[in-house]
Amino acid sequence: MIKFWIQCISVTVFVFVMLLFVNFVTDLKLFTAFDPISQALGQFELTNQVFSYLREDPKIDERVVLVNIGELDRRGVAQEIQIISKHHPKVIGIDSYFDCEGGLKDSINCPQLRDTLGNLLLSDAIQQAGNVVLVSKLLPKTATAKNPNADFYYDSMEISDPMFSNFADRGFANLPTDADYQEDVKYCNSLIPKYVTKDHKTEYAFSVKLAMKYDSLKAMKFLNRNNEEELINFRGNAETVDNKLKSLSGLELEQSHFRVLCYLIDVNDVLEETFDPSLFKDKIVIMGFLGKRFGDPAWEDKFFTPLNKTVAGRANPDMFGPVIHANSAIMILNEDYINQLDEWQKYLIASMLCILTVALFKVIDDKLPIWYDALSVIVQIVQILLISGFVVWIFLISSIKLDLTLSLAVIALVGPCYDLLKPLQTITENWLTKRRERVLKQEIK
Repeated sequence: MIKFWIQCISVTVFVFVMLLFVNFVTDLKLFTAFDPISQALGQFELTNQVFSYLREDPKIDERVVLVNIGELDRRGVAQEIQIISKHHPKVIGIDSYFDCEGGLKDSINCPQLRDTLGNLLLSDAIQQAGNVVLVSKLLPKTATAKNPNADFYYDSMEISDPMFSNFADRGFANLPTDADYQEDVKYCNSLIPKYVTKDHKTEYAFSVKLAMKYDSLKAMKFLNRNNEEELINFRGNAETVDNKLKSLSGLELEQSHFRVLCYLIDVNDVLEETFDPSLFKDKIVIMGFLGKRFGDPAWEDKFFTPLNKTVAGRANPDMFGPVIHANSAIMILNEDYINQLDEWQKYLIASMLCILTVALFKVIDDKLPIWYDALSVIVQIVQILLISGFVVWIFLISSIKLDLTLSLAVIALVGPCYDLLKPLQTITENWLTKRRERVLKQEIK
C-alpha cells in the first residue's frame, strides 16, 4: 500500500512539473498562431454564465439613481446638480473630471476655462449641495511604462480643479483592467476598495465613498475584509440600448435578457424636471456619461463585464463606468460579496484531486488493463464536467467563487503524465528488483 501511494505522489509531482513547463513555454510565446484564440477566450470564466443567464432578475434597487449627463457642458451639469439637490439626495456622486489634461490653465489649451460663468455656476452648485463626491484618478509612476518588470504602484493623483474639489469629497475611479490605454478594450470584474499613497494617506474607491456617505457601518464592514481587490457581484445594467428587434412578421424579438439595476434618468428628463420629486429623496445619485442619450451605442467610458452576453470574442462593451460604480455600491450596501479561495487552498485542492485521479488510474491499469485507455479518458471527461458544474452551482447558491482552473489543468494532464511516467516506473522497479536479488545472493554466499 505504501508503494502504491508513493507511485501516486510521484506522478502528481510530475504533473505539476509538466504544468510549470507548459506555463514557461506559453510565456515564451512560441505559439503565436494561437494568440487570437487565447485572446478570445482569455476572459472566459464559468461563473460568467451565472451572471448572464442563471440568476433570477433582481428587483430594482431604489437606493441608487443613475443620471445621464450626456454631453452637457459645465453649465449644464451645474443645472442638473441644482435640480437634483432640491430634492435632498443623501449623496451626489459625479463620475466626471473638471480639470484640464496635463494641468494646463490657459483657455487656448483648455477651452472649458473660457466659460467663466459656467465654471462659477458649477462651483457654486457643488458648494451649495454640500454632499457631492467627485472622482479622482490614481496615476502610476512614470517608470512603470518604461520598465514593465518594475514594482507597480501609484505615486500621484489627478483631481478636479480646486474651485470644484475644495467643496466636495473624492473617491478614485480607477478600475482594474488589462487595458494599456484609455481607448483600449477594457474588461472589468473587480475594484480596488482603498489605496494607501506614498505619503501614507488612505484613498477610497468612488463606490466605497458613496456607500460611506449612505451607510458608513456597511462600508466599514466591507473595508474590514482587507482584500486588496474585490470581485464585483454584478446584479444588473442600465438599459441604454433598444433590446427589442422587429422580426419580418412584425413581432418583437428579445435581443438579450436584460437586468435593470436601478432607476435611470436621461439628460432632458432632469433638465425639464419630468420625474417624480420623491425619486431623489435620501438616495445615492450617480451622475455620469451614459451615452449622448439613452439608446446611444457609445463606447466612451464603457467596459466589458461578466454580464456580457457573448462568452468569448466579445464585439461590443456592455457597461458604462457609472453603472459599474452603482453595482459596486449596491454590493456593499447589500453585504453581498463574492468570496474566493486563497492561493494555498487552490493548490491543496488541485493536489488532492490529482493524487486521487492518479490512484484511480492506477487501479484501472492494474485491474482492467485492456480497458485502461477508454476508461481513463471517460474518467477525465466526467471529472471536468462535474467540477465545472460544481463551480457554477456553488457560485449560484452562495456567491463563492471556486477558482478550480488549476485543478482542471492538472486533471487534464494526469493521463499523458501517467502514460509517460509508467515505463520509467517499470524500468526503475525492475532495476531495484535485480539489485535486491544481487544483494540477497551476496548475503547467501
